[in-house]
Amino acid sequence: MFTGSGLMARLMRSGSWVLIGYGGSQAIRLASNLILTRLLFPEAFGLMALVSVVTVGLMMFSDVGVGPSIAQSKRGDDPAFLDTAFSIQILRGALLWLATIALAGPMARFYDQPDLVLYLPIAGIALLLLGFKPTKVETAQRHLRFGRLTMIELASQAIGVVAMVVLALVTESVISLVLGSVVQALVKLILAWAVLPGHNNRPRIERAAMAEQMGFGKWVFLSTAFAFVSQQGDKAILGKLLSLETLGIYNIGYFLAGFPILLGVTLCNSLLIPVYRDRPPAESAANRAKLGRMRLVVTSALFAMLSGMALLGPWVVDLLYDARYAPAGAMLVVIALAFLPQAIGVTYERAALAAGDSRGAFVYSGLRAVLQVGCLLVGFRLAGLVGGMVSYGVAMALVHPLLIRLARRHQAWGARHDAGFAVLAALIIGAVVWLHWPAIAALSLAQ
Repeated sequence: MFTGSGLMARLMRSGSWVLIGYGGSQAIRLASNLILTRLLFPEAFGLMALVSVVTVGLMMFSDVGVGPSIAQSKRGDDPAFLDTAFSIQILRGALLWLATIALAGPMARFYDQPDLVLYLPIAGIALLLLGFKPTKVETAQRHLRFGRLTMIELASQAIGVVAMVVLALVTESVISLVLGSVVQALVKLILAWAVLPGHNNRPRIERAAMAEQMGFGKWVFLSTAFAFVSQQGDKAILGKLLSLETLGIYNIGYFLAGFPILLGVTLCNSLLIPVYRDRPPAESAANRAKLGRMRLVVTSALFAMLSGMALLGPWVVDLLYDARYAPAGAMLVVIALAFLPQAIGVTYERAALAAGDSRGAFVYSGLRAVLQVGCLLVGFRLAGLVGGMVSYGVAMALVHPLLIRLARRHQAWGARHDAGFAVLAALIIGAVVWLHWPAIAALSLAQ
């Protein structure tokens, strides 16, 4: 595809694979979503959202930074270092599964959903399997070798979806979604061990490696704990405030609006850490210029996709889903617009981690989480679900000055970039709200 062994050639090849993987993954997710929404009911997706809140929360609250540690450490290819990381992951996976069992009852009572007692321990098996993931996955990412990783991801996802559809036809129950996620995790684990080249892990602990990983990971742990609040806090809170049906419909709108921003985060996580690591912007003007060009391309693409989602939201939902999910169209509009402030700064978020500044990333993640929860509660109280959705964009705008400070510390900030896209975001929001105001107003009244 792109020949050469230089950093830019590897980045282009890796970026192509990331785009292929993302496009394929989202196509599979969309196809499964369209099929499953016709086989199941909106409440099923609301209940699955609650299951995901707990499982994703446990994963993120227990993240000790194994992946980023391997990516940035000079010992990232050392077998002893990798085996230590593998051993930590096994212990983490076992503890996570036990945690899902322990939390099943309390979560069922908190959300008044007795089925969670059964579903959470089953979903937790996927977390147990995750603990046995080989570090060959992280080393492949470290060296920008995304071809096989992409194939593994797509194959496991496709098999998981087939399992969900078959089980949905048989059971017509949420259990189909839960078991399908376990099947996907198992297939992904088997393929990672069988297909990826590199060191085959065995359980062992090297004290020096563990000390380095824990020293780096303590701030990553705290950052990802706050990242959970940012990414899943809305569902955790709204699951208590909304009916299961409305939560399921909201999840559909969020799922569609999240396509572009998830792509941006995926690209930045996969590609920008190696760029920041190998071509630090503080090192030269040439590095900063290359980073600026990459930033412009990524942000422009995100703005184009988010604007398209916002403009076409109601028509997209009407085309893809039946009448039960119609309110998701207006939700899609509002959520896509709320993502615009995040799109402006998404290319900055990994600069600190790439430079080993996990403490800086933690401070940013913490403040963002606090603002998002606070804005969500205030927004929901003032304007219901619409206010809650708008609150995401407000929180990201309020935390952006801290992100600027963090990016400036590592000479990764672009003032003209931010100013230009801020003006563009204001224009897009004004135009789209004017166009879709009747649908947004109807959504507000319907709550």
